[in-house]
Amino acid sequence: MTVPILEANGMRMPRLGLGTWPMKGAECQAAVESAISLGYRHIDTAEMYGNEDAVGAALKACGLPREQLFVTTKVWNDKPRGDAIRRAFDASLARLATPYVDLFLIHWPSPELDLRDALATLGALRAEGRAKAIGVSNFPPGLLRRAIDQGVNLACLQVEFHVFLDQSKLLGITRAAGMALTAYSPVAKGSNLDVPVLRGIAGKHGATPAQVALAWLLAQPGVAMVPKAASPARQEENLAALDLRLDEDDMAAIAALPKDRRFVNPAGLAPDWVNG
Repeated sequence: MTVPILEANGMRMPRLGLGTWPMKGAECQAAVESAISLGYRHIDTAEMYGNEDAVGAALKACGLPREQLFVTTKVWNDKPRGDAIRRAFDASLARLATPYVDLFLIHWPSPELDLRDALATLGALRAEGRAKAIGVSNFPPGLLRRAIDQGVNLACLQVEFHVFLDQSKLLGITRAAGMALTAYSPVAKGSNLDVPVLRGIAGKHGATPAQVALAWLLAQPGVAMVPKAASPARQEENLAALDLRLDEDDMAAIAALPKDRRFVNPAGLAPDWVNG
């Protein structure tokens, strides 16, 4: 199956990718190899996940030319300045055993983050060709605007986004800036989708609630998603969402669901989502 491509500020990213948190070791390598064999071409990892080596081993084992794969990794928030970010980036490339990544993100903002210095370093890594595109993750609206104002041509924001969480404010910013928005936790941790509205839509289309959730995101312009899926069966289920088309009634029913449920909001790490 061919995954549609999202173009944003010079970046070409498959709209449906594989999230790898919290898989590690052999489980992670097997999941990535399986996903690639099924047609996934977008793999999402991070320094903090502790699985870049497993992802790198899968990239090598799959036998595809590197340019046919889109790899995202992220630097952890304990590196607030450019010199530490560059060292972490070099270490990520070594673990991934690749000369470049397709997208490099600041994983979470921290109060110590030197935004200008950090983004200047990301821009330099892109200029060197070792990060084909750059961006940020978990930035609230105010900080995202300040990041864009640095003028380093950010290509992507990655945040939690699903049928239970409104991200219209961030989408307004990313779309105006020509950026992509990548949704993590796009199926809202799975079991949370067991609600009558989503079950009803799924039954109507012969689909699953998870496929409905992904199809809803696919209907949003400028949005990509990286659901975690360890088993080939779940990976195939997610891919099949590409063929699901929700009608106006479906979209209206999902729009009426509560949109204030955040499942990833770690104390001491998450920013002020409203005023940050």
